[in-house]
Amino acid sequence: MTPGDLVLTPRGVRFLGRVFPCAIGKGGLSNSKREGDGATPTGTHRIVGMLYRPDRLVAPTPWARPIGPQDLWSDDQSQSDYNQLVQTPYAGSHEYLRRSDPLYDLVLLTDWNWPNAIPGCGSAIFLHQWRRPGFPTEGCVAFRRDHLLWIARQILPGTRLIIPAV
Repeated sequence: MTPGDLVLTPRGVRFLGRVFPCAIGKGGLSNSKREGDGATPTGTHRIVGMLYRPDRLVAPTPWARPIGPQDLWSDDQSQSDYNQLVQTPYAGSHEYLRRSDPLYDLVLLTDWNWPNAIPGCGSAIFLHQWRRPGFPTEGCVAFRRDHLLWIARQILPGTRLIIPAV
């Protein structure tokens, strides 16, 4: 591990000498993540992208991509684009990225089960804004808005997110 890794600890995520409180999945940590279990998968994951709402935020980095009105994330295990960014119209099960709440105003994408997704092993493990302190996610890692913005401005594609095995 290096100071430039995002490392989940009992106190939060350690990054560049700071510790940021965070929320994890309602299913806790899992060494064997499955679609819909609400767990945060253990292991070493890499940041592979950043999405942001241009109507709500300025791009935190030059490599951030704006979230458009048609942007979705497929969580449909039966589709070839499972665990991929897709566009409306989309017949399969999906999650809207352009939400009415602020949770996905800024999203850091991880390489969990990506790009060659195995059906049933879970989709959409993001770093995003939390609802409130301690409120669990569906498996993502969530932060206070200002902390997430600070992290986003420091990271680069390939930054590691390390979630120790349980």
